[in-house]
Amino acid sequence: MNSMNSLLVVLIGFIAGIFAGLFGIGGGIVMVPALVLFAGFPLVKATGTSLAAIMLPVGILGVLAYYRARIVDLRAAAFLASGLLMSVVLGAWLAHALPAQVMRRLYALFCLYVSWTFIKPLEKLRKFRGESYLPEPEPDENNGPQPHFLVLLAIGLLAGLMAGMFGIGGGNIIVPFLVLFLHYPPKRAIATSLAALLPPIGLPGVIYYYKAGTLDIRMAALLAAGLLLGTVFGALINIKLPGNRVKLLYGMFLIFVAIRFLFF
Repeated sequence: MNSMNSLLVVLIGFIAGIFAGLFGIGGGIVMVPALVLFAGFPLVKATGTSLAAIMLPVGILGVLAYYRARIVDLRAAAFLASGLLMSVVLGAWLAHALPAQVMRRLYALFCLYVSWTFIKPLEKLRKFRGESYLPEPEPDENNGPQPHFLVLLAIGLLAGLMAGMFGIGGGNIIVPFLVLFLHYPPKRAIATSLAALLPPIGLPGVIYYYKAGTLDIRMAALLAAGLLLGTVFGALINIKLPGNRVKLLYGMFLIFVAIRFLFF
């Protein structure tokens, strides 16, 4: 790989890192299609390489920024990470053993549903028409619920399954579940998700991809370098934005995710 290609891979990792820090994801949702489109990787190899890149604690600078702002739930992050670790290898096995089209489409529909609930387009339309509209109060990001650890483990298990199958960090499952069903403020959910992805939760899946020969370690290292730099920028942007604006942006991001899983 020449220096120009190496720079491109680091840039892909950097852009993915901004998304990771801003939305509490691993960055695979950006890296996997980029590796397929720009590096000519087969989908399974791109998935394994992405999973290896996000295995390292590349989000540490972003998590530190969230921790200083006191909007991360470390208890929840620990249980979520435990669930992720237990199920990611099953997702990796499914990626090699099963046609994933049905799961991809179901996940895309889930993303569209969450996007609808986050953006609330009908309320936005009423506001645009000048109809009576009660704005959503700004959430208190420094406080949140304390859900039962088994609920957090279950969310982590589901996120780990998706992470292993599609080479994503699992944040695209964690954040919507924390916000929709456990009523976390959006910034706190994103910060907690990013913290849950710090441990090497993808290691069992990465080993599986490596043994199957569907992993490029050098490419993964370059992606990880870009991720490390980009994540802190995304986290700082998130901290400065109003919580409702973050929720709106995340809903718009999930539309992109849905399109990615439906058509690519």
